[in-house]
Amino acid sequence: MAYVSPPWRGTEQRFDVNLSILFTELPLLERPAAAAAAGFTAVELWWPWTDTPTPPRAALDDLRAALADAGTQLVGLNFYAGLLPGPDRGALSVPGEESERFRANVEVAAEFAAATGCKALNALYGNRVPGVDPAAQDALALENLVPAARAAHDIGALLLIEALNRPESPDYPLISAASAVEVADRVNEATGLGNAAFLLDLYHLSMNGADLAEVIDRYADRTGHVQIADNPGRGAPGTGTLPLEELVGRLRKAGYDGWIGLEYKPGDRPSAESFGWRTP
Repeated sequence: MAYVSPPWRGTEQRFDVNLSILFTELPLLERPAAAAAAGFTAVELWWPWTDTPTPPRAALDDLRAALADAGTQLVGLNFYAGLLPGPDRGALSVPGEESERFRANVEVAAEFAAATGCKALNALYGNRVPGVDPAAQDALALENLVPAARAAHDIGALLLIEALNRPESPDYPLISAASAVEVADRVNEATGLGNAAFLLDLYHLSMNGADLAEVIDRYADRTGHVQIADNPGRGAPGTGTLPLEELVGRLRKAGYDGWIGLEYKPGDRPSAESFGWRTP
């Protein structure tokens, strides 16, 4: 479906499509072109290779070429985060093999981001592990986030720290804006670089019962990226009860001028048919 721009009653917005949750009915390398055909020039991705932090060079090159051929700009990329979607919610605070896999991924992800012009790298914190001291996990997290922030800084990118929601991610410790911003502050203090920022996901925060207007007013200036989906259901805007147009407008008035990632489920229809809400 093609649609007119600007969307939402003529207010100029910058929306990108998360190709790890939308257009998943297509093979990965066909999704950028599908997003472009739907009218988008920008996309984001969770780490596409859930089984490896270090995919073959050919796989990276093929994805880079697919993005370029479609004319789509990659504006957000997750570092390796384990099985996502699935039981994992990141790797960097998980002792043992998973944190080692995160460290192995840092330069690979940063190099791919540099090659595609991506300026935002999301580092999912990881679940709490039974029997492991949370303080030890937090120390490991900082140990791994510091080189990730430096790698991001070297390519002119932000390191994003995201809060998830407790109902769907009960073992994930960052479930409020304040907790995610606190981690970003720790990273910035440790590196002195100032490039760690908050990933504000309105769906996740709404699932936690947060006052979204208050979060926006308090943390808009700390926000490096925004993602949206309606609630309940994690569907497209208008399928739930969140006043997403109002909230996005509030973000803009508060000074946020970055990308807004569409990280919603299209439902039973093809992804290309889920964007009718954008038409004025």
